[in-house]
Amino acid sequence: MTHSPLKVVIPMAGLGTRLRPHTWSKPKQLISVAGKTVLDHVLGSLDSLPCQFELICIVGYLGEQIEEHIQEHYPNLRSHYIVQEDPRGQSHAIKLAEELLDGSLLIVFADTLIYSDLSLLKEPATESVAWVKAVPDPRRFGVAIHNKDGWVTRLIEKPQDMNNNLAVVGFYYFKEGKQLLSAIDEQIARNIQLRGEFYLADAINIMLEQGLKMKTKEVEVWLDAGTSEALLDTNRYLLDHGQDNTSEAAKRPGVVLFPPVFVHPTAQVHQSILGPYVSLGAGCIVESSIIRNSILEDEAQTSGVILESSLVGRRALLQRRAGVINAGDNTEITL
Repeated sequence: MTHSPLKVVIPMAGLGTRLRPHTWSKPKQLISVAGKTVLDHVLGSLDSLPCQFELICIVGYLGEQIEEHIQEHYPNLRSHYIVQEDPRGQSHAIKLAEELLDGSLLIVFADTLIYSDLSLLKEPATESVAWVKAVPDPRRFGVAIHNKDGWVTRLIEKPQDMNNNLAVVGFYYFKEGKQLLSAIDEQIARNIQLRGEFYLADAINIMLEQGLKMKTKEVEVWLDAGTSEALLDTNRYLLDHGQDNTSEAAKRPGVVLFPPVFVHPTAQVHQSILGPYVSLGAGCIVESSIIRNSILEDEAQTSGVILESSLVGRRALLQRRAGVINAGDNTEITL
């Protein structure tokens, strides 16, 4: 009997309003951080999967850019694209891909990046997994409640107490995807929603009530990519953990570097000081500038600027400015 490949579902239909102005012109998953898009980092986190997989992208506004990016950079990855025109929540998004979801299923929320050994999925006894991370204050997140035998009994959004600090990180595995779809059907029939959206946690709770055996796996790293401030935090972490190319970038004349930094090979830097924690995308041109703790996306240009804690979009042009700047794609800020 032929087994269906693992399906990896990434819901990406949100408007990304917390990342305006950058998401006016591209999905938030295509914003750059440490030399790659958020989506590239998400797909990279799947490298430890013990099997081949098919990718199912639930897209919305500007979703054609997601498809173009994957086809260009991952031509050998079998992928499907489902449009969620009416954003009615995570469960609704997954339901739209119902015809593709036979066999096992991994759901990955692309607002966050995790790094964990996924080889546990090769264990045939693994029925369902929720990845978790210890946090100082779990009241901002959802948590998984366990019984005395270690099985998850319920997911609780924004708990009122601090007794359980293992937050769920938006990464779930189900050996039988059809069981999840059945639970989503029941969730929608019972109209279990919050502020007009059907959340996946409620569908999972229905499965747990029906006897689902779910365990948790603590992740080593959980990074946020949902706001400009969080992206800069994530950029710092990634530059500190493998994305730094200071040694190569330092070969350029007329440049002073304070590591870690990432400078794309096609970026041009003249008479400037970069770092620490600066990422320059492909085709950037930086002249007579001082830049710290900032991300400049592809083809951004600066001249005579001093930037700190800034996020600069693709093809943006900054001249003779100083301070913290949050500039979207194709923006011009000059004196």
